[in-house]
Amino acid sequence: MLKFLSLRDFVIVDSLELDFAAGFTALTGETGAGKSILIDALSLALGERGDGGMVRNGCERAEISAEFDTSNLPHLQSWLREQELQGDADVCLLRRMLDATGRSRGFINGRSATLQQMREAGEHLLDIHGQHAHQSLLRPDAQRELLDGYAGLIREAEALAGLFRDWQTLHRRRTQLEQNAEAVAAERELLLFQRRELETLKFTVAEWTELQADHARLSHAAGLLETAQFGVEVLSEADTACLAQLNALVTRMRAGLEYDASLQDTLAMLESAQNDLQEAVYALRHYQQKLDADPQQLREQEQRMTAIVDAARKYRVTPEQLPDALQCIVARLDELGGDADLAALAKQEDAARELYLASAKKLGAARKKSAAKLSQEITAAMQTLAMQGGSFAVVLVPLAEGNAHGLEAVEFQVAINPGTPLRGLAKIASGGELSRISLAIQVAASQVASVPTLIFDEVDSGIGGRVAEIVGALLKRLGQRHQVMCVTHLPQVAAMADAQWQVSKSSRDGATRSTISVLAPTERVEEIARMLGGVKITETTRKHAAEMLGVSA
Repeated sequence: MLKFLSLRDFVIVDSLELDFAAGFTALTGETGAGKSILIDALSLALGERGDGGMVRNGCERAEISAEFDTSNLPHLQSWLREQELQGDADVCLLRRMLDATGRSRGFINGRSATLQQMREAGEHLLDIHGQHAHQSLLRPDAQRELLDGYAGLIREAEALAGLFRDWQTLHRRRTQLEQNAEAVAAERELLLFQRRELETLKFTVAEWTELQADHARLSHAAGLLETAQFGVEVLSEADTACLAQLNALVTRMRAGLEYDASLQDTLAMLESAQNDLQEAVYALRHYQQKLDADPQQLREQEQRMTAIVDAARKYRVTPEQLPDALQCIVARLDELGGDADLAALAKQEDAARELYLASAKKLGAARKKSAAKLSQEITAAMQTLAMQGGSFAVVLVPLAEGNAHGLEAVEFQVAINPGTPLRGLAKIASGGELSRISLAIQVAASQVASVPTLIFDEVDSGIGGRVAEIVGALLKRLGQRHQVMCVTHLPQVAAMADAQWQVSKSSRDGATRSTISVLAPTERVEEIARMLGGVKITETTRKHAAEMLGVSA
């Protein structure tokens, strides 16, 4: 549940820190005092979009922090571990910073988080029922989602949507293959020819590298032989060959050692050079013997290189990219498949369709069972909300083909007066009746809500008197299972709360500020009296307020 909320420079709040408790808490105050600011702040903390206008005038940024107890939320704890956003044990801290420029940053347990991650975390923590919730209930999608949420079928509905997408994907692929059979056959034939051509070429990048090196050597064999021969002559065979002159020098240096031992180092260097030059002569002669200037081999290499270059030019790639071209051709052939693949695809489509239908029928049966239960609960709630004799029905309208949401559409139907036929919720004329039915729906759905905290923002608008007292009793009963907060203008609703907070607005230093105070029992009497009596509060009004609260005036 929600344990703590901190606001800084948000709208008309400069600084506010609130500790929350279990049960039913009512938020009351004058119109325009800022009661809905708390709802807006929590919405931002849960990942809703904001804008720079939410930052208090003259400030650079607003900051909202909300701390939740997660000890009874194992699914959220698992999700936090998966996202690597876990913090202290049994605690989830959401923090949102919003700049005056409209830029914002979000954090979960001190780690940077996306708005999507904050929304996903919020789905486990808190539900907000806005004062205009009845408007969204007119949408068929919202009605279906509410039934699935009530029945605990959200995951099943999501899985069914996935099965439907899989079936439709296979259906489209099969249809395209059948409709384009001739074009596909022609493309397949061309691709088969290209694959055979490239496979016959038996090209490898390693072969191409070696071929280029061999061709360069063979095509310049004559010049290379001349170079080797020239080297042998210069070093060993010419009249003034280097080795002959070096040998003569070495002989004279050895003779000179008898007279000057300091020549030993120089002699060692000359003898080393003598050995190196002799080795170079042996290497050049070996190279001459090994170098093959076979014209036939050169022609064969040139033919092979021409074939490779022609193939690369044909497929508009470099020679090194020919293996990739072959891989693309093979992959495309796999996509197109053959006649046998078309039959296999049809079988896959049939299997996917059967899997979808089986899941859809199972989901439909579960919906039907929960629809009957939800209809009874809302009909019973209507009797207490000044709609005696009225009835409510969650109707499942069969769909011939089915869709991503199942084999039926969900429609909320209602009869306000006894003996009148059920009609779609969207056709109800009275806004007050629609508001009361919406409240009954929300309370019934909230009773099975998995989130621990429920907030109602003026959902009791348009009602009063005895009905308002019943609404308060409904919210109090709901507060026994959940942490419930309700923004209300009705004293009958506020009097039923376990705790009451007063929202007030004041001007200081030329700026308007909103504050929230936790009311003591005597202060609650004054606030309820204000809600009952308006501007002038009399002792009679105070006694009435005390009676409503069950305390002594």
